[in-house]
Formats: sequence, structure tokens, C-alpha cells
Amino acid sequence: MMIDTKDSNIVGIKHMAFAVENIETVLRSYKNFLGVSKSIQIMDMPKSRTRVAVFEIGNIEYQLCQSQDSDGRFSKWIKERGQGGLHHICYIVKNLDAALDNQKKNGAKLRECQACKVIGNHPHPEGFIAFLDNEVEGVEIELMQIYTTEELEKYSAYKGI
Repeated sequence: MMIDTKDSNIVGIKHMAFAVENIETVLRSYKNFLGVSKSIQIMDMPKSRTRVAVFEIGNIEYQLCQSQDSDGRFSKWIKERGQGGLHHICYIVKNLDAALDNQKKNGAKLRECQACKVIGNHPHPEGFIAFLDNEVEGVEIELMQIYTTEELEKYSAYKGI
């Protein structure tokens, strides 16, 4: 999905992640109401104690994120708000360092990636990422520079975060 923005470094949406209490229950609703059934991938992420279901509707990737314990990131988020919902949107950028510089100039702050315990630009399973500490109406912002083929091989150890 292309985005029309004055920041030409932002080129699209990678995914939208939803905090859920029970992946199976929410997936059943997506299957019943929207016909989602093909290519649903469910992964356990041991380092972040999270279970994630990934699927696409159109050209948008959806992630349903469930904490594996009550102290997990998504469990806490749900408790704070009283219900699950849209947790974050991940925007694709051409150059993450340039995007972060631009965001900082506009007053954004960086926050720690709760899976990796790193602030700022760092490797993740699909690309270099960073989270902004500034929420937009309760929705977190993630920026990702997707790996090149060579980088994908180099950073393959980050699968399962």
C-alpha cells in the first residue's frame, strides 16, 4: 500500500498489529466474517513471550499478537485499555536512520523495543526497526527498513524474536 506523505522516505505500510487476548477466538471471527483462511501463519516468539498469527487481507499484512503470560507486553496493553485492539502500525521506510532523524526533528522520541530491549535502529526478523515513543491516539508507530537479500541471510538469527 502506497502512502501519500510529505516524507518521501515513508513508502508504505508493512503491517498492522492487533493486541488480542486469544488468537484462536479472533481468528475464528476473521475467518467467519472476512473469509480469512489461506496462509495463516501462527508463530511462537519465545524471546518476547508472544504468540503471533500473521495473514493478509488484500495487500495489508495483519498480525494478531497474544502475550503468553499476564505480564507480557500485549496483556499489559489490553489491561490498560480494557480491551484488545490496534496496537501499532509498521511503516516501511527506505532509510531508517534518515527517517529517525526526520522524526526527531519533528519532536518524536524513541522507545525501547520490548522484544529486544534496544532503543533505536536495530535488527529484527524482517528488517531494521525502531519504535517511536509517541503514540497517535493510543496506536504505536514502528518504522522498518526491509532487509536486502544479503541482509536477510546475515540477520537470520533474529527469527523468533
